[in-house]
Amino acid sequence: MKKFRKVLDGLTTSSPVNPGGSPACGSAAGTPSTAPTPRELEIQETLMSEHFQICKTVRHGFPYQPTALAFDPVQKILAIGTRSGGVRLLGRPGVDCHCQHESGAAVLQLQFLINEGALVTACADDTLHLWNLRQRRPAILHSLKFNRERITFCHLPFQSKWLYVGTERGNTHIVNIESFILSGYVIMWNKAIELSTKTHPGPVVHLSDSPKDEGKLLIGFESGTIVMWDLRAKRSDFRIYYDEAIHSVSWHHEGRQFMCSHSDGSLSMWNLRNTAKPFQTNPNPHPKEPLKLAFFAFVEFKKNYSFVVFSGGLSYDKAGRRPTLTIMHGKAITVLEMDYPIVDFLVLCETPYLNEVQEPYAVVVLLEKDFVVVDLTQSNFPIFENAYPMDIHESPVTCTAYFADCPPDIIPVLYSIGAKHKKTGYSHKEWPVGGGTWMVVTLQMLYKLKTSKVFEKPKSGDVGRSAELVEEDPYAIQMISWCPQSRIFCVVGISAHVILYRFSKHDANTTITSLEVRLQCEMEDVISPSDTENTPCFSDPSGLSPQPQPPSPRSNTPDSVRDSIPCLKVKDRMIRMPPGYQAELVVQLLWVDGEPPQQITSLDLNSAYGLLALGNCNGLVVVDYLQKTVLLCMSTLELYGSADPLQRLTRSPRKNRQSTSGTHALCVSESHKCSNTVCKINFSCEHTRHWHASTNMLKNSFSRSRSSSVSSIDRETKEAVTTLQFVESYGRKSDTLPMPCLWVGTSLGLVLIIPMSIPMDEQERQEDPVTVAPTGTVLMLKGSVLRFAFLDCGGALINSPYEVWRDQHAPDDPDRPRKRKLVNFSPSSSQEASGDGHLAVVCSERQAKVFFMPSQACLYVHNITESSFVLRADVVSVCNSVCLACFCANGHIMTLSLPSLRPLLDVSYLPLTDMRIARTFCFTNGGQALYLCSPTEIQRITYSQEMCDNLQEMLGELFTPIETPEAQNRGFLKGFFGGNAQTFDREELFGEAAAGKASRSLAQHIPGQGGMEGMKAAAGGVVGELARARIALDERGQRLGELEERTALMMTSAETFSKHAHELMLKCKDKKWYQF
Repeated sequence: MKKFRKVLDGLTTSSPVNPGGSPACGSAAGTPSTAPTPRELEIQETLMSEHFQICKTVRHGFPYQPTALAFDPVQKILAIGTRSGGVRLLGRPGVDCHCQHESGAAVLQLQFLINEGALVTACADDTLHLWNLRQRRPAILHSLKFNRERITFCHLPFQSKWLYVGTERGNTHIVNIESFILSGYVIMWNKAIELSTKTHPGPVVHLSDSPKDEGKLLIGFESGTIVMWDLRAKRSDFRIYYDEAIHSVSWHHEGRQFMCSHSDGSLSMWNLRNTAKPFQTNPNPHPKEPLKLAFFAFVEFKKNYSFVVFSGGLSYDKAGRRPTLTIMHGKAITVLEMDYPIVDFLVLCETPYLNEVQEPYAVVVLLEKDFVVVDLTQSNFPIFENAYPMDIHESPVTCTAYFADCPPDIIPVLYSIGAKHKKTGYSHKEWPVGGGTWMVVTLQMLYKLKTSKVFEKPKSGDVGRSAELVEEDPYAIQMISWCPQSRIFCVVGISAHVILYRFSKHDANTTITSLEVRLQCEMEDVISPSDTENTPCFSDPSGLSPQPQPPSPRSNTPDSVRDSIPCLKVKDRMIRMPPGYQAELVVQLLWVDGEPPQQITSLDLNSAYGLLALGNCNGLVVVDYLQKTVLLCMSTLELYGSADPLQRLTRSPRKNRQSTSGTHALCVSESHKCSNTVCKINFSCEHTRHWHASTNMLKNSFSRSRSSSVSSIDRETKEAVTTLQFVESYGRKSDTLPMPCLWVGTSLGLVLIIPMSIPMDEQERQEDPVTVAPTGTVLMLKGSVLRFAFLDCGGALINSPYEVWRDQHAPDDPDRPRKRKLVNFSPSSSQEASGDGHLAVVCSERQAKVFFMPSQACLYVHNITESSFVLRADVVSVCNSVCLACFCANGHIMTLSLPSLRPLLDVSYLPLTDMRIARTFCFTNGGQALYLCSPTEIQRITYSQEMCDNLQEMLGELFTPIETPEAQNRGFLKGFFGGNAQTFDREELFGEAAAGKASRSLAQHIPGQGGMEGMKAAAGGVVGELARARIALDERGQRLGELEERTALMMTSAETFSKHAHELMLKCKDKKWYQF
């Protein structure tokens, strides 16, 4: 435990600044007040570097670019492999585990060791991996790297420890699963085919043992050749040569016939009694290539029924064809159309024994961008409602926001409202994948909101206006702001619009108010100070008269004359809104002189104040959403007034531009309200800027905009508003009490404080204007400002005031009138909390500073990075304290103590490879963070040591002890006539004693870290002790089980010996000694 006054000792990177004379900290108004020095503040900092550790927790969403699928019918666990080397393991809802191959090679095939808690993966780098699923975090036990041949297909028989591996050369190798060593037994392609065959049969595309006889292995080659190999005799029983290439093979459970799918779209059925030609050729009802086949036959009500399931589709030359899954049940044919191409599918059956009657109950279909499970037990084949949150990418994700410790009532309310909007027609049966035990860390979809419903559908001639602004969807979301306490939700769209939503449990018929703001600022070339004087373009306070109506948004006007037109048109009629989030207000920026509005780069709202602020590279807009008016519309240069620290110069507008008449700025809300009309606010200012302060140039391709979409705003002469926050603070040095303020951060590292006067009474708040008075107060940092946070003199985080939620559309109750209930918004409470001043934490791309308010003295400064820049910064709560968490463009994650800005953590976690991570990375309380690791997946991480220690207990179990079902007794007659499967000892054939050792140059064994020894070495702390105790218990139980088996064998041997001794005694009882 260290005192705040001692944190400066021995520190070099975090240095206190003279509170009285920092040139970067000044004020345009007021007199300096006495500020405490860092050594005079008695703030205890409890966070240390040992409280932090970076660790991945869970991954949510659809596996990106899936390649393979597997299912354990006993454990009921599903595995999905991806092109990037990832493996997702799915069980019952809430069981979701992600594994990653270090090589990043694509997963070609997956094979479960059924009911053994293990998984074999075959990757594109010709390596086999054995994963241990009996631990909460699966790990690799063994790896086997093939050096001279490429892996094409794998097959693992049920309850066997020998894995068949087919290669591109046509050879079949056998791997011992326990030791992960190759057997000397090899089926060479030239021995499998006839000697008279002149061509190579191609790669192995199928391997399977006969359900009738495990000693027979069916090998399918790509060219169409099929060989039944007798493993005991080491020769082929028969060979089939077909003209078309083979895609898949499926056995009948009796082992007498099998079906093949071919490249020409045909299905051929073969009988083992006569392999000269197929006894049935079924042309695909949709001619062309089926991708995969599954064939099942069983007896039901004394009738023979068969299930044939194959993926394939319509003819290639048919326009608009969609991927299909065809189900042939008896004589009925059902074709299911899919939204995306089919990657793989599996038919789920209850029994793991291939020689038993197969009764399929579901089909799992893996698509390129979706995951579908079809119910086969109902005649109409309905699909199951997906139990996993795999539709995150239903529309491309553009931004994220992470909220922890939400009010407890908000989640059930959102779930109940969202459940009413779900689709119907799903299967009513239980989700068929039900393995594992539930995890603590899960993700559940609660509610969906479509912002496009606020706008009219654009006609064909009107699409260009928004399309010219952006190449993306005109409704794409850039930023979101949510107040959980008041349940107010704000969305910033890419078409320069802001939508404000309120939550209601009741439907409502209402109109949406639209405010259209003209905010455009043209920039000229930089002029030297000697050319002209610094003449700021101040606002015209007298120009508050309403402007003439601009052209209609629906009119098709050329670019040169487009003026005062929004990119999208808001619905101007009465709209019925269902329960949930209902749109109340839309703020849109307008076209000016044929140029589209600049994208919005910052947003903040405060429910207690009833205010909304937004900014872009042209200026700042403050909106009163209670009175539906615009309070402030100014360029950033005008906000400085005479206190501009960069000595910028202005010049007259360009001659080739028409000057736009109209209001320059609105600083006080007028009495004109917009209940059902469109209010248009005009602002235009063309000027140039010049500054003497050096600006940091961009080190890589990332833009300077710090919006959530990281949109492109170059460091030209424009100064963008990059961050905003409403808070109870001090607008001037001379202030003695805090008041509502808006803190504004810009792309040049400047901070402005704008105080506001807001009526306290509810009735007055609805009628009297809100006064916004920029004072010119300026603070400076290096780089674009990213985040504000405020601490009291005890080091606790000061939360912004908010309004408690109330349902505006609820029926009126005369006994309990609905009144606004505000929290942390009164002079008395503010005086108690901040009457002695407070600390302001400001973080930019390069620096973090702590200021003391109201004196504006800079107490601490820390240069975060020199070689890169910060992309995301948040002040978060960790271990009952607060810290500043930063994510840099070079992939480093850093945490700094508050308020001393002492470095606590600096880890190179994630090399930034694309803009997706930059715009979606966000921190939250409790040591948690997340980002979009792929277009379809969300990766959650923790930077808290406490959460890392408890992660093992938070994750679910993938493997649960289940007794393997016994094989069915098929009776004497079927066994007598050869119906039962023949078993044989594979150890006698494939073991080292019989087959010898394989060539060392063929494959290399690589031991993994996921075994018992690796777990023992990695275990530590209390969790490690528990893990070691459990491992020791498992080992003890295993040894006891082995001892029991040996005891039983000894007892059997003793009984046999006693029996033989007794027989020998009886035989020799009456013999004389000379008869021996």
